[in-house]
Amino acid sequence: MPFIETGIPGLKVFEPRVFGDSRGYFFESFNKQTFAEAGIDVEFVQDNESMSNRGVVRGLHYQHQPDAQSKLVRVITGEVLDVVVDIRKGSPTFGKVYSVVLSAENKKQLFIPRGFAHGFSVLRDNTIFSYKCDNFYKQQNEGGIYFRDPALAIDWQIGEGEEIVSDKDKNLPVFAQCTNGFEYREA
Repeated sequence: MPFIETGIPGLKVFEPRVFGDSRGYFFESFNKQTFAEAGIDVEFVQDNESMSNRGVVRGLHYQHQPDAQSKLVRVITGEVLDVVVDIRKGSPTFGKVYSVVLSAENKKQLFIPRGFAHGFSVLRDNTIFSYKCDNFYKQQNEGGIYFRDPALAIDWQIGEGEEIVSDKDKNLPVFAQCTNGFEYREA
């Protein structure tokens, strides 16, 4: 299977099989049957894309129930450090941080189930980040965690003070003050 287990229940890295030749390359970035065989049975309803330059940090974001989202994230051009935090109460990995480099070259993708805060730091200029969601975005149900929370100790691979962050993200609460209704349920 083209999936790598992360050690966090439900969180998986997808490495598609890439077919390359002198013309370029081809790969399936999503195949419902392949994902279902790996235990990921979601119906994506929205695709999003952002372009950012080196130093931008977006996150850590999530949506409260009933508008929580699972996401399949990837990089079209450039490179990011993709970061998630398990915020599902009762999870054996509650509060654990996982990060992976996603790039145009490695073509890795990260499947993020509901119950995770998500963010990324941009490691190269003109990076295009794309993601599929299984629920529609609702601004009134946004939630988040401060990206520089010392308790999480995330190495964003961007020097402190060098990051470009929205005012909204600078004012998010720390993990200890994170309130949400996510409960862990074994699959």
